[in-house]
Amino acid sequence: MTSVAKPTVLITGASSGIGAVYADRFARRGHDLVLVARDTARLDALAERLRREAKVGVDTIRADLTDPADLASVEARLRDDERIGVLVNNAGAALKGNFLDQSLEDISALIALNVTALTRLARVAAPRFAATGTGAIVNVASVVGFAPEIGLTVYGATKAFVLFLSQGLHLELGPRGVYVQAVLPSATRTEIWERSGRDVDALPAVMDTGELVDAALVGYDRRETVTIPPLHDAGQWDAYDAARRAMVPNVMQVHAAPRYRNG
Repeated sequence: MTSVAKPTVLITGASSGIGAVYADRFARRGHDLVLVARDTARLDALAERLRREAKVGVDTIRADLTDPADLASVEARLRDDERIGVLVNNAGAALKGNFLDQSLEDISALIALNVTALTRLARVAAPRFAATGTGAIVNVASVVGFAPEIGLTVYGATKAFVLFLSQGLHLELGPRGVYVQAVLPSATRTEIWERSGRDVDALPAVMDTGELVDAALVGYDRRETVTIPPLHDAGQWDAYDAARRAMVPNVMQVHAAPRYRNG
């Protein structure tokens, strides 16, 4: 009996943090990997360890996904390598300061990474996955994407986009056999905090990256559309989503609501 080869997994932001843990976990499940990140030394060290410990094939692509040429090289690999059947869109960043402190250049770079690159990679993967009726796209979003009260306004807005995109792609691609998952961490112990000028140890609750990814993979195996590892009462998300769905038919109206016609 011939065994079916497991799909290769392409992971962005793979040299550290959540991405590196995803690489470790998929490697231990027997998947070959394509790891994408900016830090060549870390990327190569991780690849060598996983080849040795998990006995899987690991390719690396050094790429800054805010650079159009680098992004194009990753897109080409994703488009042309038919072995790749799982895309983990993990690369992301936050910004120092508040909205009034952040420069236009920094905001544009954040959107380029958190939104544009993620969307382009999903768009490149989706047609090939849909054509074969297989494949998975995992988009790492954040609970900040539905909770502006937490702050991080631009970062949160990019993660709200990722959540919406994932839900929309689930509706479009799910019937064609493509699984789409949005993973929503809360504060997780990664280098994103230091890079955005925040003290991770000053936060009230911080999850370990290993626990976060292991929980996300439980949701992946269950084929959840939205996985929120830190949310203990799943019924809260179900109620939130049900309330949102209930509004949809009520906003399809010809006339404005009476409260806006009596001003």
